[in-house]
Amino acid sequence: MKYDVWLEKYRPRKIDDIVGQEEITKRLKVYIEQNNFPNLMFSGPRGTGKTTSALVMAKEIFGDNWHGNFKELNASDSRGIDTVRNEIKEYANTKPYGQFDFKILLLDEADALTSDAQSALRRTMEKFSGSCKFILSCNYSSKIIEPIQSRCAVYRFRGISPNDMKRRLLHIANLEGLTIGTPALDAIVYISDFDMRTAINALQTASLMSKEIKVESIYKSSGMAHPQHIRDLINISLKGNFLSAINKLDILVFEEGLSGIDIVKQMFKETMILDIPDIR
Repeated sequence: MKYDVWLEKYRPRKIDDIVGQEEITKRLKVYIEQNNFPNLMFSGPRGTGKTTSALVMAKEIFGDNWHGNFKELNASDSRGIDTVRNEIKEYANTKPYGQFDFKILLLDEADALTSDAQSALRRTMEKFSGSCKFILSCNYSSKIIEPIQSRCAVYRFRGISPNDMKRRLLHIANLEGLTIGTPALDAIVYISDFDMRTAINALQTASLMSKEIKVESIYKSSGMAHPQHIRDLINISLKGNFLSAINKLDILVFEEGLSGIDIVKQMFKETMILDIPDIR
């Protein structure tokens, strides 16, 4: 099964099904019930439900006609001013399909737009505010110019909590007939870094090896070292045992195939949680 199949298969179908963003989904549900909303900006880390929220809103508002009144553009693919002047303006200028007053344009990764493109987008949002509702999704709201932010209701998505992530992963595992224990769930939470998309991909990849999800398969499929191996490397280094630390590092690089950058990133992550006394 392709890796993106699970992401689509288990994508929430209703706004209430989105996990970890209860405060935001409550407000979005009001927009859906009113069948109208202002321009929106969703900001926050990757894999937290920003794009899914926009898709669910379109499906609940437009029903079977959602394809005709919803368009998704990725700003990282076309980030220049020509995209705004041509593709975005052309879509916003056309009438909604069916008996609806507006259509929805989702601009994903909007923080990748150039300054000139954002200025042009501001004028487009003003001109077609009645017939087209804009939803801007971004990782960093600070990269969006203030005039655009002031024209949007801004919602900041937070990382998915471990408990919410485990609950969703268990739900998927049960539907797929997988056996997964707490250690494997903890491993997925560790490598996902609050990203639900990464967590689902990790579960699916591990399921290709065995119906029983094991900790070892999680780390092997993710390209990350087992946290204990990184902790051992740090502890050996702190003890001043240079040769043993080099040997441990060689195993991670040459036998497990990890890159030096990934190892450094994991060392930083583990250093923050290790009980290491301050050096005075």
